[in-house]
Amino acid sequence: MTMAKINLRELSEAVLLTDGGLETSLVFLDGLDLPSFAAFPLLGEEEGRERLGRYFRQYLDIADKYGVGFVLDTPTWRANPDWGEKLCYSKKALSGIDQQAVSWARALAAPYAARGMIVLVNGVVGPRGDGYRVETVMTPAEAEAYHGDQIKAFRDAGADMISAVTMTYSQEAAGIACAAMGAGLPSVISFTVETDGRLPSGESLKDAIETVDDETDGAPAYFMINCAHPSHFEAVLAGDGGWLGRIRGVRANASAKSHAELDAATELDPGDPVDLGRRYRAMRDRFGHIGVLGGCCGTDARHIAAICDACL
Repeated sequence: MTMAKINLRELSEAVLLTDGGLETSLVFLDGLDLPSFAAFPLLGEEEGRERLGRYFRQYLDIADKYGVGFVLDTPTWRANPDWGEKLCYSKKALSGIDQQAVSWARALAAPYAARGMIVLVNGVVGPRGDGYRVETVMTPAEAEAYHGDQIKAFRDAGADMISAVTMTYSQEAAGIACAAMGAGLPSVISFTVETDGRLPSGESLKDAIETVDDETDGAPAYFMINCAHPSHFEAVLAGDGGWLGRIRGVRANASAKSHAELDAATELDPGDPVDLGRRYRAMRDRFGHIGVLGGCCGTDARHIAAICDACL
């Protein structure tokens, strides 16, 4: 599927699945060493591409079973200049990786799309710094410039959309949305929250969403929450206001532990897949527009299947 055929806003009623926790699955379940928690170097070798293919096919198969669409992420969460430098990748090499990631994802999606499944190839943009804390703070203009090359690489390779995942503060998110708008790509902004339901920056979810919409004239197609257990943000969603209607997706963690606890963990906490599914169902019962369903750290195919069993 291409941008000419798919408009994210026209899919507002559709249920779309995502995968689970890519990096945690590779590290804790497959026993891989991922320096800087980066999966994108796997694209550089045949064995790595095959491993990524096996990982994503299990989720595509679940979507196929339940007759829903799928948002197929590129494994590029760490493929930005700061993290790339730590891993000895130049900016030019990173652009090549980003374009390769889109082509690889498109080929992986092809058999499913040929059967009529909606598969959106999604260029994933991660935070400049750590996904659990605010480090380097950029203005929206600085963030737009910083992330612009990656987003242009996704566009040039034919991605359907981009998603800014695990955003810790609103200014960086706004800059990414502006860069996507400038590149002609639809964008999704996904914030992470702490156990109190606030972003690592201390901003409320409401303020962060409204700030991005104000800074970008409502450019993002929708917003998401990721890398937090539902128990961390359920109370926030109990409020009211138009901003809640902008939240279309959830990619929760399996564990109810805090970011600090997860960062220090040496073993995976898989939580309770059935309970996670029930929590997603409760969110869907209250907010029928939340239709992009997936997982983040600690989740695997069991969790996504349980979410489908509960919600579909």
